[in-house]
Amino acid sequence: MEQHLLDPESGSAAVISGDFTAVTRDEAAALERLNGAFRNAAASAGLLDVAYRIVDSPVGALLLAGTERGLVRVAFAREGHDAVLESIAATLSPRVLLAPARLDAAARELDEYFARRRQVFSLALDFQLAAGFRREVLSHLPEIGYGHTASYAAVAALTSSPRAVRAVGTACARNPLPLVVPCHRVIRSDGSQGAYLGGVEAKALLLELESGAK
Repeated sequence: MEQHLLDPESGSAAVISGDFTAVTRDEAAALERLNGAFRNAAASAGLLDVAYRIVDSPVGALLLAGTERGLVRVAFAREGHDAVLESIAATLSPRVLLAPARLDAAARELDEYFARRRQVFSLALDFQLAAGFRREVLSHLPEIGYGHTASYAAVAALTSSPRAVRAVGTACARNPLPLVVPCHRVIRSDGSQGAYLGGVEAKALLLELESGAK
């Protein structure tokens, strides 16, 4: 098992590997208290730029990462969570720390979504990982209502480059905030689902989940 921790001296992210399965309940509790104190100290010292946590969901384990601006990344297990964290550290800041409480609201709203109790997310979002035309495309995706779909061409028509259908597909494929920014609602003009960052099975599940709204 691996844990990603922040070095409070250097501010660098580190991965600690080891077998923690043999620890006693008291040792586990003490370790959690130590980790909590470490997280609090890092935050107080201004050394926590990106917090992250892992949550379970019907489409598999999801990595949630957030900055002070808001949720910055949602990643599927098939993307490789360690690789995503390394990319965040290289792109945004090496000050990345497992700090679940910072992402309680995101975890709660995702739980509500999967339980069909939420149709619109109200989270603050940080779009640092999307720029230019990609960012423009993502800004239009929430306009596709829960339980509805739109073609790549229809989304392109909403943008400043209405013929850039292929670029819309690329923007959806590289969406740093899937689920919350609903690229799964974008399908092909012939009605077929098309590809999805989380896999075709995940896309089918999400569309089925929302289909009751029609």
